[in-house]
Amino acid sequence: MSSSQRYFTVLEKAGENGRREDLLLLKHYINGEWRDSTSTAPLRDGYNPSTGEVIAKVPQCTVAELGDAVAAAKAAFPAWSHTPVRTRVQVLFRMKALLDKHIDELTLLLCREQGKSLSESKGDIAKAIEVIEFACGMPQLLKGESIMNVSRNYDTVLYREPIGVFLGLVPWNFPAMIPHGWMIPLCIAAGNTFVLKAATNCPQSAMRFIELWEEAGLPKGVVNLVTANTRDVEYLIKHPDIVGVSFVGSTSVGMQVYRQAAEAGKRVQCLGEAKNHALVLADAKLERSAAGIINAFCGCAGQRCMALPVVVAEEKIADRLVGLIADLARKQTVGCAYLPETKLGPVVNAKQKASILQWIDKGLAEGARMVLDGRNVTVPGYENGFFIGPTILDYVTEDMTVGTQEIFGPVLCIKRVKNFEEGLALMNRNPFANGSVIYTSSGYHAREFAFRTHGGQVGINVGIPVPMCIFGFTGHKKSFIGDLHVMGTDGVRFYTESKNVTSTWFTEETEAKVDTWDGMVAEDSSAK
Repeated sequence: MSSSQRYFTVLEKAGENGRREDLLLLKHYINGEWRDSTSTAPLRDGYNPSTGEVIAKVPQCTVAELGDAVAAAKAAFPAWSHTPVRTRVQVLFRMKALLDKHIDELTLLLCREQGKSLSESKGDIAKAIEVIEFACGMPQLLKGESIMNVSRNYDTVLYREPIGVFLGLVPWNFPAMIPHGWMIPLCIAAGNTFVLKAATNCPQSAMRFIELWEEAGLPKGVVNLVTANTRDVEYLIKHPDIVGVSFVGSTSVGMQVYRQAAEAGKRVQCLGEAKNHALVLADAKLERSAAGIINAFCGCAGQRCMALPVVVAEEKIADRLVGLIADLARKQTVGCAYLPETKLGPVVNAKQKASILQWIDKGLAEGARMVLDGRNVTVPGYENGFFIGPTILDYVTEDMTVGTQEIFGPVLCIKRVKNFEEGLALMNRNPFANGSVIYTSSGYHAREFAFRTHGGQVGINVGIPVPMCIFGFTGHKKSFIGDLHVMGTDGVRFYTESKNVTSTWFTEETEAKVDTWDGMVAEDSSAK
């Protein structure tokens, strides 16, 4: 670890030998200072998922400490919002350079606290960098609209302005990308300030990012970080000085967050669960399709909202497709997240592992057939890690909850259909609609699918159709609650308020005339 890191105190030093790591007591960050919490609530455990050991103790900030974070952000807002946008984005340019410099360190940190493989962890950080690069274009993104002589002698200009303090509520599955990509860059580049409630299971990556933001020159109070229990998060959501809330997590919690924030008159975006399906037609390139499906359902151990947990296969090719997928799944190297040969790392903690195992058991009880069983995977030397191997359940039907509810693990359900129309109808009955995929060689079916599917992000021979950040992350149905999505121009609009300024100027000839402007009434085109 870098000697510059200040977000923790070492409670217990690891010995020279063995895999045991230092035990850290984590802090929170308010107004440019790392502080120890005064909370007497029980500390939460943060694990190394590969070894199963506790590596961090996470305090739950007091309500007073949460209020201090909001107050710091509020106090920083006037000066930061009045800082010219070209000056603000210089911090983002420097942050991008720092992330490039520290990417290997950050990758290893993320592996150790979350369990993603090296390549997946580096990808998490790379996606955060991608959005920071996009937000560096805020001088262009903030440009408004204007019409000269919109009515006789009147001009109107629309400006986009920052609003105030925003709150970010983030999950543990993407500790870098979601807070420091989807939320903070666009928020602060637009001139707002931010309070981040870090994910309790994986807060260290977010904390190390905060240190780098500070090194990049971000002024005190512009971004603040706290950890908190579920009960006290409601205090933050309803705080009168919070103007907007961005949330990523389960749909049930997202509905609650949306309700609380909306009732308090705040703008809010809530990204929820998913159960993405892929329709594989008989004319698809099956070997290539199987390879894409493996990456989509095993990547990040299935712990992502754009995972591909369901394949809807045309009956005539279903057996062959399932065989191809199973063969590729057996070749996945399950192991310690930070070993180069690992393809499939552990899930985040014992609770998550237990939940996934319960889902597999439930699927079998509901009548699904086991094709590949990953429940009893062990990794030599890492026997206490939270590992689950690739698992495939075939003949899953619509009445089985295992095929309709989010599992968030490396479990693939196979549903069989007679044809394109039956498959599309089945997929459109899914209550979630984050992603929707088709594998086909037919341009006609690809076009029909793109036009008629309910998915917000559609893949045509693409298993994980996550867009580049210049586009929004556009979940539909129960996968998203709100109207303005993260990233893209939606993200810019979420963090800005529109202001229209209409003006006219008087000459000696017009000075005595009564102001007759009425923007609600069109000017008579026949007027001289």
